[in-house]
Amino acid sequence: MKITNQFNLPQIVVDALTQDDYTKGKSNRSVTQLIDSPRVAILQREHEDEMSQDVVDFLWSRFGTSVHGMFEKAVEDTTAVGVVSEERLYAEVEGWTISGAIDLQELHDDGVLVSDYKVTSVWSVIHDKTEWHNQLNAYAWLVRSAKDLPVKGLRIIAILRDWQRRKAQMEPDYPSSPIHLVNIPMWSVKDTDQYILDRVLIHQQAEFDHMTGGVLPPCTSAERWEKPTTFAVNKKGRKRAVRVLSTREQAESYMEPLGKDHLIEERIGESTRCVQDWCRVARFCDQHKLEA
Repeated sequence: MKITNQFNLPQIVVDALTQDDYTKGKSNRSVTQLIDSPRVAILQREHEDEMSQDVVDFLWSRFGTSVHGMFEKAVEDTTAVGVVSEERLYAEVEGWTISGAIDLQELHDDGVLVSDYKVTSVWSVIHDKTEWHNQLNAYAWLVRSAKDLPVKGLRIIAILRDWQRRKAQMEPDYPSSPIHLVNIPMWSVKDTDQYILDRVLIHQQAEFDHMTGGVLPPCTSAERWEKPTTFAVNKKGRKRAVRVLSTREQAESYMEPLGKDHLIEERIGESTRCVQDWCRVARFCDQHKLEA
């Protein structure tokens, strides 16, 4: 992948931001890839040499790497027993090897507490993120499969890069601290095993279709971070909408008793990941081109 430097940053900054020793090891898919779209995984591999990314886009991921390093060093220095940091585990399913690097494992009498560090936004912890549930439960599967140990709990240790003290004091649903713990519901062993199997089969079928000249499976609405079209009822002179509704009919019905100083604004939905440049392979994706 080509790295650009659009803002003419000093070379020392470029070097610091582009250092990356990540590897998924000898595996067919990492957990991160497995829970994501097979279309994205295949297009990234096929177009690696054609992709480009500006150096500033690495800032928060490298910041996250630094945070991981800080916690990893703390684990190395701790006297606590049964604490494992940054361990990559491997497990087999349907002839494929799946790997995942688990940030923190704490062994208790009743099982392993699995934690994942996230440098993220306040929005992410206020709104439930399905991919966090998928990722942490996949890690639970890895611990059970690779180490034959029970898992007692799953959690995110979220470091909130945009946390504001004033909002924490004023808003009841706002995180009270810039480090926030998010407990992730743990699925049953049966449901987790089925989820992993389903994801592997989806990826394997996509690889077969690709090798035989078939069509890649489309990304789902969730994988595209799709926002639906909504209809806002606005009052003239007011900046914020009075109400945002799912259909025009609902908006018209709601607005009817409010008077002539109100109007309806259609807010067109979009596939956020695709159109806001969160997906590095969007320009190679025929699905995105058809929907643009």
